[in-house]
Amino acid sequence: MASGIRDKVAILGMGCTRFGEHWNMGAEELMVGAFEEALADAGIERGQVEAAWLSTCLDEVSVGKSGLPLSETLRLDYIPVSRVENYCASGSDAFRSAAYAVAAGACDIALALGVEKLKDTGFGGLPGLTAGTSAPLWWSNLTAPGSFAQLASAYRAKHAIGRDDLKRAMAHISVKSHANGAKNPKAHLQRAITEDEVLNAPLIADPLGLYDCCGVSDGAAAAILTTPEIARALGKTDVVAVKALQLAGSNGIEEQHNSWDGSYFATARIAATRAYREAGIERPREQISLVECHDCFSVTELVTLEDLHISPEGGAVKDVLDGFYDADGAIPCQIDGGLKCFGHPIGASGIRMLYEMYLQLQGRAGARQRPDVRFGLTHNLGGFPARNVCSVAIVGQLGR
Repeated sequence: MASGIRDKVAILGMGCTRFGEHWNMGAEELMVGAFEEALADAGIERGQVEAAWLSTCLDEVSVGKSGLPLSETLRLDYIPVSRVENYCASGSDAFRSAAYAVAAGACDIALALGVEKLKDTGFGGLPGLTAGTSAPLWWSNLTAPGSFAQLASAYRAKHAIGRDDLKRAMAHISVKSHANGAKNPKAHLQRAITEDEVLNAPLIADPLGLYDCCGVSDGAAAAILTTPEIARALGKTDVVAVKALQLAGSNGIEEQHNSWDGSYFATARIAATRAYREAGIERPREQISLVECHDCFSVTELVTLEDLHISPEGGAVKDVLDGFYDADGAIPCQIDGGLKCFGHPIGASGIRMLYEMYLQLQGRAGARQRPDVRFGLTHNLGGFPARNVCSVAIVGQLGR
């Protein structure tokens, strides 16, 4: 019976550009920046990378439909290079592919690199994505804020939460993430905000206001993976290991009949359950140290914290308002600013989340550093509440 890849893969090095408006750079320059940091951090030569995966979502404004722009830009030595795309979870899927290649023994050292040049689209939010022939006609009229606003309404109705209480919890999430982003020199948005600013901001899709929505960013992030044995042979003493990698995709039930009530992410619950089993975690509320979740909207973070089995169902509003997920709380969420403030260049986001966990586990997170970090969890969502793919990864120190 399959047992997963717990402690079979180590993160040898990581890199991440500053996320933001890079009008003077193309995707190629961003890829080079992330890769050079990861290579120096790993302490290896470029020629030691044996396979690579490139994640990017919008080929029109990034790098194209194949993996060749990665191998050409980085001058990789005729190694296998693949491009992966899985909506906003593309970065996590590239990391997963590289990790599985190492765990399977197909290569000793693998690269996962994600990049996106979203500012070049000219959109204030995410541009329209083609949904394929299986999508219903109403997809053509669906926006991301509108879809996640419906999630907020369904969640509020199910748990009998007043609109003002939900708005205050969402405002607290945004204020918290901005405070965290202000401590992060690589974050796109680095200005603290107040609850009044959030509550009085223009509505985008009721109840989501301007500060409840993540922005549009350019950026790249990279991870170099190997086995724990090779990492130690290369002199690494504080080895960060993959404890779990799980991905769940919608099977269509959510949008086809009313067994799903629209108030949660079915994929997140399934992926989280599988990830905890793989990592050997039985009490996530007590054992997880940090969470980076896919906060494309503040309500997404709130709902996801229940789907990850950390807050009880219907209890995330109280936990958020009590400061449970603040930087000095029991389990900080988005301690680097999250999608909301670090930014969301689609192909890079999943790897960026792991970059923060990697720094935290090695005690290198600067002003954001938390004490005694044991397990870091990342949650990366692609698609809409009713049709999505969800990745949950858990990383920690080898041997803990």
